Amino acid sequence: MFIHKMLSTGLGIGYIGKGAGTVAALFTCIFWYISWSGFHSYPQWPILIFTLLICIIGVWSSNRVEALWGKDHNRVVIDEVAGMSIALLFVPLTPGNVCIAFLLFRFFDIAKPFYIRRLENLKGGWGVMADDALAGIYANLVMQLYLILT
Repeated sequence: MFIHKMLSTGLGIGYIGKGAGTVAALFTCIFWYISWSGFHSYPQWPILIFTLLICIIGVWSSNRVEALWGKDHNRVVIDEVAGMSIALLFVPLTPGNVCIAFLLFRFFDIAKPFYIRRLENLKGGWGVMADDALAGIYANLVMQLYLILT
């Protein structure tokens, strides 16, 4: 169970309490920027596979800790890590772009427009992960539009 607690809490970030989702999204941005911004054109396939793995692990670990902590406990922040990762897919990693993607993701994750809230009703880890994944998709789509227009 220890491994599921560590994974679902974003390596312990979820234990900080209030604001843990925002902190997890921020740490994801920092991780992405440090890991990939040095590349002129960072490799897309490894990042896509990494993001898919985070989503799969998130469903699995969220399911496991639900029995212990209850449905979508605030300690579980792997969903924010996955959603923020989706928001950054195929986005040039400049400080400005990362900040905009962060703000867009947090907006969609908190406001939950366009059917995002409905996805929370899915059972188990699927409900935990799906709403943040869709928030990340919406943030990414807006980022892509922004990049096209600028």
